[in-house]
Amino acid sequence: MNITKEQIDALNAVVKVAITKEDYQDKVQAILNDYRKQANIPGFRKGHVPMGLIKKQYGKAVLVDEVNKLIQDNLNKYLTEEKLDVLGNPLPKQQDDFNWDAENLDFEFELGLAPEFEAPIKTKKAITQYKIVADKKMIDEQVERIGKQYGKLISKTEVSKKDEVTGVFANEEEEINNKTTIELSNVKAKKALDALVGKKVGDVVTLKTKGLFKEDYQLSSALGLAADKSADLNTEVTFTIEEINEREPAEMNQELFDKLFGEEKITSEKELREKIKEDTEKQFEQQADQKLLNDITENFIENVKFDLPTEFLKKWIQMTGEKPLTEEEAAAEFEKSEKGLRYQLIEGKIIQENNLQVEFDELKEFAKGFIKSQMAQYGQLNPAEEELDNIAGRIMSNQDEVKRLSEQLMSQKLLTLYKEKANLKVKELSYDDFIKEVYGKE
Repeated sequence: MNITKEQIDALNAVVKVAITKEDYQDKVQAILNDYRKQANIPGFRKGHVPMGLIKKQYGKAVLVDEVNKLIQDNLNKYLTEEKLDVLGNPLPKQQDDFNWDAENLDFEFELGLAPEFEAPIKTKKAITQYKIVADKKMIDEQVERIGKQYGKLISKTEVSKKDEVTGVFANEEEEINNKTTIELSNVKAKKALDALVGKKVGDVVTLKTKGLFKEDYQLSSALGLAADKSADLNTEVTFTIEEINEREPAEMNQELFDKLFGEEKITSEKELREKIKEDTEKQFEQQADQKLLNDITENFIENVKFDLPTEFLKKWIQMTGEKPLTEEEAAAEFEKSEKGLRYQLIEGKIIQENNLQVEFDELKEFAKGFIKSQMAQYGQLNPAEEELDNIAGRIMSNQDEVKRLSEQLMSQKLLTLYKEKANLKVKELSYDDFIKEVYGKE
């Protein structure tokens, strides 16, 4: 077998594979001999079928199969040894007059080659790295929420604006009949507030659903409806008051702090506020990091310029999908995937140049950290190391999970690298201002 490469241009090449009869005949003959031993053909004893009949019946199929295996093994080996960085897979060139009966077989494959380019991490223009801080307003709201959550209910005879009211929302036509508790501080509509304030247990109030609450999800919850059904609901409902309570906030004392964080971990409201600030900002960090990663990705795609073997890639997409595509469909698919391919090449270069690797042991530790955070959500704050090892072991035996976690860990390594080497300017702002600036939402 002889494999040679013809360079068409910087991004395209043709590999020629010349196969002689000596390359495949022994293997083909051995398989046909096995077929002969096993063949059950009427009129012949098992193992005594003439070889000519076996060759006539199976010879071409065996030849094609073995030659294809030979090409695949040796072509992959050639690409590796020659260190050819190809995009997609080699595409066989169409040969209409190909003769499988010839002793010497010649094949040609088109290659799309990865481009050469530079991808400097440090750019001239600085990229904004957002640091979301928990401002006083947010911390005050958290402290107030904790006070309410652990406070006590005081029964009232008449509704005021700071009360919680339990009752039944009803509308026969819309099939609404739902008992719930609402906080008047969440009611948005002034007419609704005016209608509720001063009412007593047993009173029935008629309310309009449109704009009733400050947040849309509060309406679906109050009415016991799916979010999509309550989204555009504009009708009237009755609310029958069954209970009125004022929630007296819990006192910010050691008993409460111990209940929240364990004995003597927090000893003052000042420390509580510092803890809330720290935990809240840690939660925000993931969102800010994702924004930074997105911005750096877009920056790379926009500023790192290189050509791609576009026509080859369109042809590759057209020929290698689950079903054949037209040229127009393949061109549309290429356009949709081009950005992703460009970043994939850039990211691969950065990983290679900075020797970023995911080792098995660190992947297992990463998995254990992920498991611990999941368990913490269900109140299991201190799982045993043996339990973590067992769960991580099961996860690491699943190839799909290993791939997913490897991608997450590599993403984390890239983010750390960018924070160290990229030209970043840190911008501190509150969560509300971050949402407003980044997503344009009030």
